[in-house]
Amino acid sequence: MKRISVENGSVTLSVQLDGSGPTILLLHGWPDTSALWDLVAPALVERGYRVAVPDLRGCGLSSKPEGTSNYAMHLLVSDLNAIMGALGPGKVSLVGHDWGANLAWVTTAYEPTVVERLVVLSVGHPTAFRSAGLQQQIKSWYTLLFAHEGLGEAFLRKNDYEAMRTWLGHPRVESVIAELERDGQMSAHLQWYRANIPPEAFVARPPVLPPIQVPTLGIWSSRDAGLVERQMIDSGAYCTHGFTYSRLEDVGHWIPLEAPEQLVEQVVTFVPNG
Repeated sequence: MKRISVENGSVTLSVQLDGSGPTILLLHGWPDTSALWDLVAPALVERGYRVAVPDLRGCGLSSKPEGTSNYAMHLLVSDLNAIMGALGPGKVSLVGHDWGANLAWVTTAYEPTVVERLVVLSVGHPTAFRSAGLQQQIKSWYTLLFAHEGLGEAFLRKNDYEAMRTWLGHPRVESVIAELERDGQMSAHLQWYRANIPPEAFVARPPVLPPIQVPTLGIWSSRDAGLVERQMIDSGAYCTHGFTYSRLEDVGHWIPLEAPEQLVEQVVTFVPNG
């Protein structure tokens, strides 16, 4: 893959790009970077797709602006629009995981003319997520810690990163810890939570978005400790052009790392190629 730089105002976004054919844009979440997709992107290239993999704002090699307001969702959508614009004319299929899924949902809702297909992993539609009841709120307890500057960082670093090594369950936890401690990423990553899930979200009404007007595939895994199945299944109510639900058995939250072959097969089946 080659790396390109995409400018969006004062923010520079680092994007890996490889292959030819229909374009698929892979969006990582927390606490990841574009490295999340290193088992998936080459396989999609081999199957005849052009694959773009960015480090999103605050992450990896991309800019890390200071201040919570610089991570508001409309700015993240603007970043994604800049990336899609830099990729040239034609529609792009979005594949997002975790926060990348949330960003993909919102971008597709407000920019349906530039998205061909939508594939979301783990995180359902924002309205479905916020309507999923007490069980989901209990599983989202950590967002209350992350909302407070300094407290979230201290929790993750406490007792030699005990929470990250035990609770998080990331397959590459040691490399993730090392990356988060590089270039201020520990705080930059958490700004996504602070800007978009304030504590009052636990009692506020769910957000209202325009309907999703492209065919959508939602994938949830049975061993996801942080997300209930309901929030993905109920996402279909907000998709006017078809919603396909896929449940992966005995797979944890990090689907691109834990089940890359299954994921690739589902993506190539769902996203047209030729």
